[in-house]
Amino acid sequence: MDQRFCIYLSLCVWLVGLMATIGTIILMSKLQFCGTTVINHYFCDREPILSLSCSDTTEVRVQALVFSFFITLWPFVAIIWSYVRIILTILKMTTLIERHKTFSTCSSHLIVVCMYYGTLIIMYVVPSSGQSFIVSKLLSLLYVAVTPLLNPIIYSLRNLELRNALKTYVRKIL
Repeated sequence: MDQRFCIYLSLCVWLVGLMATIGTIILMSKLQFCGTTVINHYFCDREPILSLSCSDTTEVRVQALVFSFFITLWPFVAIIWSYVRIILTILKMTTLIERHKTFSTCSSHLIVVCMYYGTLIIMYVVPSSGQSFIVSKLLSLLYVAVTPLLNPIIYSLRNLELRNALKTYVRKIL
């Protein structure tokens, strides 16, 4: 891949993200709000805002669900499909050492991807009618804060030097 193709891919991702959210934002701007203006959430998310509206939010919810379905599920399915192909290739490797090394490299990424997309799918694709607001807040905290924090930790623990330094540090503490 050359720089031009990378810029093209980045631009496509930004434009698709913008196009997917601009419709929902326009529909939400037309809603009427009454009563409290306090959002009981960690950040300004779609559902807490819709819960404050006193007008019909069905159109916004349906449009957001359709876009969430395509923007969340399709990339996740593509990633899982690529990992199925990778795992099938790993299983064809001749030595156990090659398989172990390759699988350990892929497994950490797959854990982060599943944790991230799993919470996104639960939050935005699965209907939230039976979901409590506290669970919703915790799940959003998981994909917004915990996953990005765990990502470098998971990848750095694969580094042998860092693992040895961590073991030495833990032994000194204990």
